[in-house]
Amino acid sequence: MEYKNLKVTLSLALICGTLQLKAQTVTPSDAVSLLNAKQGSVVVMKEFFAAKPTDIKYNKVVLPGPQFIISDDPEYIRVPEAIALKEAVQPGAVRLYVYNVNGVKEPVKIDRKITAVIKNTGKQKMHIRMIKYSSQKPSANYFQIGKQGLADYFASKGSENIRTVEPGEAIAIDEKLEQNVVKYDELTHGFYDFVIDQPGEISVIQTDLKTPGPVALKRIKTVIPTGHKNAGRGLFGVSNYKVTAVDVLDTKNGVAEIIVADGVKDPWVLGVEGTSGKESTLAGNYGVMYNIELKWKSTDGKGLALVTWNSRSADNQWCNGMAATMVVSKGKFKEGIIQLPSDRLVTKAAPEAILVQVFPPAKNGEEQTIKFTYSPPGASCLPTPLVFIPVDMNLAK
Repeated sequence: MEYKNLKVTLSLALICGTLQLKAQTVTPSDAVSLLNAKQGSVVVMKEFFAAKPTDIKYNKVVLPGPQFIISDDPEYIRVPEAIALKEAVQPGAVRLYVYNVNGVKEPVKIDRKITAVIKNTGKQKMHIRMIKYSSQKPSANYFQIGKQGLADYFASKGSENIRTVEPGEAIAIDEKLEQNVVKYDELTHGFYDFVIDQPGEISVIQTDLKTPGPVALKRIKTVIPTGHKNAGRGLFGVSNYKVTAVDVLDTKNGVAEIIVADGVKDPWVLGVEGTSGKESTLAGNYGVMYNIELKWKSTDGKGLALVTWNSRSADNQWCNGMAATMVVSKGKFKEGIIQLPSDRLVTKAAPEAILVQVFPPAKNGEEQTIKFTYSPPGASCLPTPLVFIPVDMNLAK
């Protein structure tokens, strides 16, 4: 996964001897394009990106959530058989995010299995039940996997099936990973929330196609050291945030944006890497759920269009596309999960934006609440700004 801090500058205007932020507005032609677009589609906004929107100030609170483990360091597993992650977990809820690639090319490229197992380290039988999960077929199309993986996770209803693990034994967390053939340069992507009632040890393993993960666990002695080059690896202290805007957003004040997962205003989550015992940084906050809520009103009769875009396209070859998935509250379109974009694989660069939702103004001008769930999209560079654009609803065809 790619990450890098985005450096921005504010457009300032000297008015009456006082330095003030220049309010950004949208042209009628761009507003028409937004209002006539389908939800999730790419909209070309030719004149919109000349100025930076006003920042929406927000408060961020850590919500109770599962123990969070991510396996993305090394992202590319270069040795034929090894353990890419080994972490101890306690009874309770656990979130596991597997993001690893078959990187074996010496002496030749070979097919591999990348699987996740959990070992019961307690003295009683362990019971494990899935609360939410997403499991993608391995592919070299990382953008599609990241986007679809989040969509499937948000839509998951979990399972009532309870599996049992004897003390000292291990089982595969996801049987689909056990069956998958991972070719060179293909990504294995799994996203799991589950509960256990005994202490355990989670391992992510690369091995041959014929060996079950629990069997491979017994014979593998090598745990790959972290390289600190990718998103991260370890057990992290935050899995869920609640984000609320400090002020009520008013359409009369022009365009505004909220930015999370930038590593500056919203610092990276910290944790511990189990094998070394050293502090680990989750660069990108991938897998963290942001429950975002803001109040807004329209004192000028305009509605609000919510868009996102690829703000990192000029940085390097890995940032030339962006794809995401969110859950957004009702507006012009119904409440629910939306893949971004929905009409193609990725959005590339400005002047492209993706329409997430349009929120009509209240007839009496009263305050309304916008809610959405965002998680930094795997395979995309961050941050992915969330921009609120006042639009004259009368311009719609």
